[in-house]
Amino acid sequence: MFIDRKDGGQKLAQALEKYKDENVIVLGIPRGGAETAYYVAKHLNSEFSLLVSRKLGHPDNPEYAFGAIAEDGSTYLNPEATYQLTPNEMDRVIEEQKREIQRRIQKLRKGEALPELKGKTVILVDDGIATGATLFASITMCKNKGAGKIIVAAPVSGREIEQEIKQKVDEVIILEQPRFYHAVSQGYESFFNLSDDAALGFMKKWEQEKKLIKEKVH
Repeated sequence: MFIDRKDGGQKLAQALEKYKDENVIVLGIPRGGAETAYYVAKHLNSEFSLLVSRKLGHPDNPEYAFGAIAEDGSTYLNPEATYQLTPNEMDRVIEEQKREIQRRIQKLRKGEALPELKGKTVILVDDGIATGATLFASITMCKNKGAGKIIVAAPVSGREIEQEIKQKVDEVIILEQPRFYHAVSQGYESFFNLSDDAALGFMKKWEQEKKLIKEKVH
C-alpha cells in the first residue's frame, strides 16, 4: 500500500529507472494521474504533459462506464455495457464528454496541443487502473499519433486488467495488485479526488522547474 499519490509516483519512477534521460514522453491521465505522472517525469528527466481522456458514463448510472473517449476522438466501447444503449443515447454522452475534454484542455494545458508523439516512447501514467476504459482510449490515441513505443505505468491495478493492457502495449509496469481489487483507493492510505486546480498545480510546478534549469544552464 502507498502512503499517497506522491509515494506511489516516486516508487513508480524507480521502477521505470531504465528510461531515465532516454528522451521519453510521460503523459499523465488527469486528474489523479497528473500528480503520479509529475513525479515520474521529474525523476526520469523527461517531457511531461497531460492527455485528457474521459469515461463515458451510462445515462442511468454515470459512475458505470460504457466506454471512454480521448481528446482526439479515439473511442473505446465496452460491448458488455453498450448492448442495451441506443446510438442516440451514446451520442449524447459522447458529445457531453467532448465538451468536457475541451474545457479541461483549456484549463490544464492552456489550450496547447500535446507534444509530438510520432516515433517517440510514450509512458502513460495514471494513479491506478480500475476498468481501464480511459486508458484504452488513451492507448488508441497514442497509436493513432504514431507513437513508437507505448508503456503503461500505474502504482496499482487488478490482475485481469493488467493482462488486457499487455495485449495492447509494449510494456506494463504495475507495482501492486490487491487480491480482491475493486477500486484504485485500495492502494493508498490517503486518497482523495484531485481538483482541476490541483492537477494544474503540477503542470505549473513542472514549468517552473524547467525554467529554473534553463536559467542555470545559460
